[in-house]
Amino acid sequence: MSAQIIDGKRIAAEIREEIKRETESFAAKGVRPGLAVVLVGEDPASQVYVRNKAKACEELGFYSEVHRLSAETTQEELLSLIARLNAQADINGILVQLPLPKHIEEKAVIDAIAVEKDVDGFHPVSVGNLLIGDDALQPCTPSGVIELLKRTGNAPAGKHAVVIGRSNIVGKPVSILLLREHATVTICHSRTPDLPAVVRGADIVVAAVGVPKLVKGDWVKPGAVVIDVGVNRLPDGKLCGDVDYEDVAPVAGWITPVPGGVGPMTITMLMLNTLNSAKAAHGIA
Repeated sequence: MSAQIIDGKRIAAEIREEIKRETESFAAKGVRPGLAVVLVGEDPASQVYVRNKAKACEELGFYSEVHRLSAETTQEELLSLIARLNAQADINGILVQLPLPKHIEEKAVIDAIAVEKDVDGFHPVSVGNLLIGDDALQPCTPSGVIELLKRTGNAPAGKHAVVIGRSNIVGKPVSILLLREHATVTICHSRTPDLPAVVRGADIVVAAVGVPKLVKGDWVKPGAVVIDVGVNRLPDGKLCGDVDYEDVAPVAGWITPVPGGVGPMTITMLMLNTLNSAKAAHGIA
């Protein structure tokens, strides 16, 4: 028996419909969520992401601004733009597309974004609030993982979740969100001894380490839920995840494909954060 596929495209479309309905009801009250995306330089992958974000705003009825800056833009100029967007009432979310050119310090840029407009959930105050359980705009990919689990009837409460990877973008925040959902969480990384044995104890596996096809079928407990956050390009140009899909699918109970699993959730959760930021700004419950 093969695993049930967790269809990220379908679940993302479901959530977008919910966002669209709420956005339409706010439009009647004169409220429109607004997202500003800032792109510095010509990184081709970043250009695709930015286009997709602008398209999502249009589809959902959001106000959208895209600021395309040259690779020569100074850090001061970028910080000055962020300060302007912080003060702009029609902008509820600010996203600066990473990576940035080498002469610009990433941390200074993230720190400059107003916490209430930090729709990426990267600001130190957002991260701190997430950790202590206060209200915070949650990082998009990790919160997308939680939605995939809940909407497929795989709520983490009482389960043992093993997270492979400890990055600030996925590994650490998804671990905190799983804890908040009452899972018992083990975080693994490059120095974890006997990684396959640790993963074998998991009811839920979240792979977010950037190593193509790392997780094999004999690593996975029969019936476990396997969430693959990795996106790796193979020499033949094809995409694959951190999980060896063909090897793991016959063992797992549920599995996300790559592409079409976690990926579609990221921009959708960004839109949800922007909507929630707009609601907070206008005092709408």
